[in-house]
Amino acid sequence: MKIKNIAIIAHVDHGKTTVVDCLLRQAGVFAAHELEKVAERVMDSNDIERERGITIFSKNASVHYKDYKINIIDTPGHADFGGEVQRIMKMVDSVILLVDAFEGPMPQTKYVLKKALEQGHRPIVVINKVDRPGSRPEEVLYMVYDLFIELNANDLQLEFPVVYASGKNGYAMKELEDKSDNMQPLFETILEHVEDPEGDINKPLQFLITNLEYDNYVGKLAVGRIMNGSIKRNQEVMLIKRDGKMIKGKASVLYGYEGLKRVEIQEAFAGDIISVAGMEQVDIGETLADVNEPIALPVIDIDEPTLAMTFQVNDSPFAGKEGKFITSRNIWDRLQKELQTNVSMRVEATESPDAFVVKGRGELQLSILLENMRREGFEIQVSKPRVLFKDIDGVKHEPIELALVDVEDQFTGVVIEKMGIRKGEMVSMQPGTDGYTRLEFKVPARGLIGFRNEFLTDTKGSGILNHSFYDFEIYKGEIPTRPKGVLISLEQGKTIPYALNGLQDRGVMFLDPGVDVYEGMIVGEHNRENDLVVNVCKTKKLTNMRAAGSDDSVKLAPPRRFTLEQALDYVADDELVEITPVNIRMRKKFLKEADRRKNR
Repeated sequence: MKIKNIAIIAHVDHGKTTVVDCLLRQAGVFAAHELEKVAERVMDSNDIERERGITIFSKNASVHYKDYKINIIDTPGHADFGGEVQRIMKMVDSVILLVDAFEGPMPQTKYVLKKALEQGHRPIVVINKVDRPGSRPEEVLYMVYDLFIELNANDLQLEFPVVYASGKNGYAMKELEDKSDNMQPLFETILEHVEDPEGDINKPLQFLITNLEYDNYVGKLAVGRIMNGSIKRNQEVMLIKRDGKMIKGKASVLYGYEGLKRVEIQEAFAGDIISVAGMEQVDIGETLADVNEPIALPVIDIDEPTLAMTFQVNDSPFAGKEGKFITSRNIWDRLQKELQTNVSMRVEATESPDAFVVKGRGELQLSILLENMRREGFEIQVSKPRVLFKDIDGVKHEPIELALVDVEDQFTGVVIEKMGIRKGEMVSMQPGTDGYTRLEFKVPARGLIGFRNEFLTDTKGSGILNHSFYDFEIYKGEIPTRPKGVLISLEQGKTIPYALNGLQDRGVMFLDPGVDVYEGMIVGEHNRENDLVVNVCKTKKLTNMRAAGSDDSVKLAPPRRFTLEQALDYVADDELVEITPVNIRMRKKFLKEADRRKNR
C-alpha cells in the first residue's frame, strides 16, 4: 500500500482540529450511524483540550484516499508543548501549515514552522476561515511568504502550494475564485506534493519511538515510524537505549491506525506509523532494531526547559480535606509517570523530602500538568514559576520570548510603556484597518510572568497577547515585580460580609462571604505596596444599641476570581499557590506574621 505521512501545524484556535474533522468525515472514516454521534473536534479527546479549545497531546489518525493511506498527525499549536512537536517532525514527510485568513501567522506558528523547516520538510500552506467576516487571504499569504523568508526557508520550501479552506463549512479550493463543497482539493494537493516515505523494506528493521501510549490490556505502547525493514507480530527485536545499552524483547502485538481507531495488524513495512506492545522498558527517542543487526537511529534532540517551579506537599491547615493523594511519595510517582511521556520536562529532588523542582518549556505546560493532577485527586503546593538562566562562555543568558500583542489603538501607548518597564524591545508596529494595532516585542520570559493580568486590566479586557520562546540572550537586568501588596487573613474561620464590607476601602477582595480561610491565606489585593494583615472573620458586636440605617444590608463589590494560570502569574516569591481538586488558594510561605518578619 502507498503511504503519505503528514502533520498539521497551526497556532492555537486557527481551526486545525476542525479541518482534521472534515478530512476524516469526507474520507468515510465514520459510518452513517456514527456521524450523528461524532463530536466536533473529535481529535481533541482530552477533557482539558475540549474545554480550552487547544491541542496538548499529538494524536494519530489515518484516512484512505484513492489508493493511498494518509497518516495524519495532529500536533500541539503552542510552543510550550515543543517536545511533542519536535518528535512528530521525525515521523512525517511534510506538514500542512494552517493559518487564519484574518489573523495571519502568530508566534506559535513561527515556532512550529521553524522546527518543520529545520527537518527539511516542504510545507503545504492552508489559509483557513476564508468565509470569516474581515478575512484577508491575499494579505495573509504575503505575510506567510515573509515568515518563510525570515526563517531561512530554502528555494524548494518557498515554492509551497496554497489551498484556501473553510474547516467549519467543510470545503477547500486551490484558487479563491473556485467553487467547492468538499475537501478534495486538499487531498489532491497532499497526494501531489507530499513525498513518499523514504526507507528500504529489504534492510534490517529500524523503528524510531516518538511517542508512548498506555493500554489497560497490553501495557505500554511504543508509537513511531518504521524507518527501514519490516516487523511482524511476535517477532524478536532489540531495543537500543539512549546510552547504547541493548535489551532483547518481543513485539507481542502490532497496531496500525484506521481512522481514529487502533487496529491489530500482523505485519507492517518501512514508512508506516504503528504502535508496538510488549516492551515495558521503552522510552521516547530510542530505537527498536533487528535482533541480528541492531543499528541505532539518531536520538531526537529536545529543546531545554526554560522555566522551573517547586512542587511540594500541601502543609496548609486545610491539607488532606479535599484530595486523595497528598504525600510526597504520591507526588513523586505521578511526576515520574509524567516524565515517561513528556520528554521536554525534567524533575529533580531537593534537600527537602517534601519538595521537587519541575522544569518545563513554559507556564502553560506546567499549569496543564497541575490541572491534570488536581482532577486526578492530588493536593499540592507550588511556588511562583522562575526562569532558568544559562551560562554561555561565562556570560549569563536568559530565555527571550517573542510576544505579539493586538490592542485597540487607544491602548498602544500604555502597552509599549509597560513592556518597556519589563525590558521589552519593540520589533515592529503595524496599524490595522479595524481600530487595532499589532505590536511585536522581544521580551525576557521573566518579564511576562505576572504580566497577563496587568495587561488585561490596562486594555480593559480587549487586548490579545500571544508569545512563544525565541532564543537565549544576555541577561537584561532587574525587572520590577508586582506593584501592589496583598491582604492576608489574620485568623482561621469563615469570611463574614460585615468584615469584608469594612475592608472594601483597603483594596480588592478575592473571596465571597462564607468561605473558609486560615491564618496567612491571601484574601485580597492591597491598594498600597505593602502587605496588610486583616481580619475577614470579624463579626458585628450584638448590643441593643442601634443607629437608624446601620442594619441596612451590606453591599459588596464582586470579588476578583483567579484561574490556575492567573494565580501562578499573580503570586510573589514569598507566596505559594495551594491546589486541590476543589479549590485554588493563594497563601504566604510562612503563615504566621512573626515568622514572616523573621525571614524577611
